[in-house]
Amino acid sequence: MTEVVAALIWDHNKFMICQRPAHKARGLLWEFVGGKVEPGESKEQALIRECQEELAVTLIVGSAFMDVTHEYPDLTVHLTLFNAEIAEGVPQMLEHNDIRWITVDEIDHYPFCPADETILTRIKEAHKNE
Repeated sequence: MTEVVAALIWDHNKFMICQRPAHKARGLLWEFVGGKVEPGESKEQALIRECQEELAVTLIVGSAFMDVTHEYPDLTVHLTLFNAEIAEGVPQMLEHNDIRWITVDEIDHYPFCPADETILTRIKEAHKNE
């Protein structure tokens, strides 16, 4: 089981999604920014490091939004999605093919990684109740 963390970063009514590079597994699918937790790191430390490496931003990591376990053909991930905000920097595409800020109503226009589907459903449900 691979421990993975990701960030749910809101800017008013939009949240950030990132498109995976074409040459990686699940290439060109959309996801939340994040990555693997390295040995000796807390989940929060891993998320801060990944966002510095991938976006050149410094995050403030908040509470966990939710977590899911998903089995891909090549690996099983336990993904924890954290509420987060950008404390410093402007997102740069250091790793991803593209970065977008989308509204909840735009979720269905983007093909996401399968592990994110349950999370996206939860975001839609939470948004409906606002």
